Amino acid sequence: MTARSLNEKYSLNAPARTPDPEWRNAVGRKLNLSSALLSLSVLADSGLEHYRGSFQNRLMYLPLAVSAATVAASLFGIADARAKSHAVRDGLYVLAGLTGATGLGFHGYNVMKRPGGLSWLNLFYAAPVGAPMALLLAGVLGRGAERIRDDEACTILGYPAGKALGLVTSAGLAGTVAEAGLLHFRGAFQNPGMFLPVVVPPAAAGLLTTAQFRPGNIMRRAAKLGLRLTALLGFAGVGFHAYGISRNMGGWRNWSQNILNGPPLPAPPSFTGLALAGLAALSLIERGSHD
Repeated sequence: MTARSLNEKYSLNAPARTPDPEWRNAVGRKLNLSSALLSLSVLADSGLEHYRGSFQNRLMYLPLAVSAATVAASLFGIADARAKSHAVRDGLYVLAGLTGATGLGFHGYNVMKRPGGLSWLNLFYAAPVGAPMALLLAGVLGRGAERIRDDEACTILGYPAGKALGLVTSAGLAGTVAEAGLLHFRGAFQNPGMFLPVVVPPAAAGLLTTAQFRPGNIMRRAAKLGLRLTALLGFAGVGFHAYGISRNMGGWRNWSQNILNGPPLPAPPSFTGLALAGLAALSLIERGSHD
C-alpha cells in the first residue's frame, strides 16, 4: 500500500466512502419487498373488511386500487436491476402514503361517531384504526427505497437512512403490536400462541432502536435475530389464523362466511414486511459504521 493511499485512508480530511450503486439498489429491493408485503396485506384485508361493509362509502374502493398499484410498483422495484429511482414508482408510493394517512382519519371518525365514542367496544368492533397505517408505512418505506437508490450518502431528509428507517420500522411495529394486542385481547388470548405477537415484535423493535443509538456487533446481531423471528412469526400467524377460521362453525366448508368473521387471514404478514424493513435499516447502519 502506497503512502498516498494510506494518507487518504486515515486522513481526517479524506472524503467519506459512499456505498456503490449496486449495494444501494440491493437495499432498495429489500425495502420494495417490505412495501410489497405491507400493501398486499392491505389489499387483502381491506378487500375483506370493505366487502363486509358492503362498500357503503364509494371511497372504500380507493385503498384497494392504491394498494394494488403499490404492490405492482414494489414488484417492479424488486425486479428492476437499474440502480436509480423511477418516477412512477416514486409517485405511487407518495399516493399510498397519502391514502393511508387519509384512511386513518376516516377510521378514527368511524370510531368516534358511534354511540359511546372512544370506548373499548368501539375499538373492538368499529373500523380498525391501525389498518390504514400499513398502507402509510408501505408508501414511506417504498419512498425510502427510491431515495436510497439516488442518494450516494444514503440520507433521508438529511438524516442517516439507516437510523431514519429504523425509527419508522420500530414505530410501525409498535402500532401493529397495539392492533394485534387489541384484537387478541378481544379474543381473551384463548390460545397461548396469541401472546407471541405482543412479545416477539416489541422485543425486536426495542433491540432495533437500541442498535441505532448503541452501535456494536452484539446489539446488531440481537436485533437481527429478533427481526428474523418477527418475520417468521408473520408467516406462522397466517397458519394460526387459518386454524382459527377452521374452528368457526362449518370450518373451511363455510369459508365464504367464516373468512369474514376472522381472525383476519391477511393481517400477520405485516409483521414480516416490517421485519424486512428493519433488516434493511440494520444493513445501512452496519455499512455506515464500517465507513
